[in-house]
Amino acid sequence: MAEYIIVGNGTAAAGCIEGIRSVDAAGGITVVSEEKNPVYCRPLISYLLGGKTDENRMNYRPADFYEKNGCRVLYGRRAEKIDPEERTLQLDDGSVLKYDALCDAAGSSPFVPPFEGLETVEKRFGFMTLDDAKALKKAVKKGSRVLIVGAGLIGLKCAEGLRAVTENITVCDLADRVLSSILDAECASLMQKRLEENGISFMLSDSVASFKGNTAVMKSGKTVDFDVLVTAVGVRANTSLVRDASGEVNRGIAVNDRMETSIKGVYAAGDCAEGFDVSSGSRKVLALMPSAYMEGHAAGVNMAGGDERLANEIPMNSIGFFGLYAMTAGSYEGTLYEERPEGGIKRFYVKDGVLAGFMLIGQTERAGIYTSLVRERTPLRDVNFEILKKIATSAAFSSQIRGKKFGGVV
Repeated sequence: MAEYIIVGNGTAAAGCIEGIRSVDAAGGITVVSEEKNPVYCRPLISYLLGGKTDENRMNYRPADFYEKNGCRVLYGRRAEKIDPEERTLQLDDGSVLKYDALCDAAGSSPFVPPFEGLETVEKRFGFMTLDDAKALKKAVKKGSRVLIVGAGLIGLKCAEGLRAVTENITVCDLADRVLSSILDAECASLMQKRLEENGISFMLSDSVASFKGNTAVMKSGKTVDFDVLVTAVGVRANTSLVRDASGEVNRGIAVNDRMETSIKGVYAAGDCAEGFDVSSGSRKVLALMPSAYMEGHAAGVNMAGGDERLANEIPMNSIGFFGLYAMTAGSYEGTLYEERPEGGIKRFYVKDGVLAGFMLIGQTERAGIYTSLVRERTPLRDVNFEILKKIATSAAFSSQIRGKKFGGVV
């Protein structure tokens, strides 16, 4: 009977478990979980912070998920070392586990710059995990002054969640706009305006130089007094387990389309691994829940002797703040086409006759139609792109394509 090990207990791990069980109903599965919580929907931690959900509704799978799939979960344990020759994994408590196939789904960790004086800040938090959200929720009271370092997705969702508790929230970032990695200046300004209308203050093109207790000294020379600090500068893929075993690592763990690493019997999936971005033709870390699940599932199927391949992933982001939503996908290369529905922007990027990517603010309904065009590289000559630019509708497709893509009688 085969023995499988999964390092990590997030979305990719859940996909890996289900992938294994789709091929092998009897093999042993051990999950090494550094967190002490069952798999949950990580993007919902800001809603927990704002009181819009609870821990039960954050569960990604039912309470009996592990039992039904015959999994042993080692909570609060950290994977330390892979021995590729012996096919063993050493844990932080010194125990050693044998495996026939292993999946590294260890995710990512927050990157915290070495700010001078950071150790003098008593109440400082990250915002990556359920435990982070619970600790932050306990620390922030009505009237607390909160400083968030980082105006990316993590920092802004944290700000939105905290707004239900306190009115004094400042977000700073060295970038000149919010969400600088996914939005251009004009689209970012629309999102920033909505956040400001709801009481969030910004200090952009500026960030912390040093801390003196509960005072941040900014690079501009300004000072910000606060009660609670949240660092949300960025994340880095957890690659050390494979790297230290002499596996190939770039920004993420290098894998092929079967999610195999350069180490025989070792696979990787989720935020620690590199997927293939079909929109740009390059491999990169695609830190997204759908990608994590698909990669994990493919890894699990292949670990168990099946054959599942991934070659058409794309970067995607679906976000919203105080009722204003944005969705992006693919790469922003090629010829730009733009529509301006009331209160929003729709930008489409066309390259080599296909939709390479898009950026939507406000009108995001049925955006999955655009996503499928990017992912499948559908030639735009086969659709009515003039209609699609204005509204995402299946009517823009021929009856043959509608039957194939959306089902139903042709």
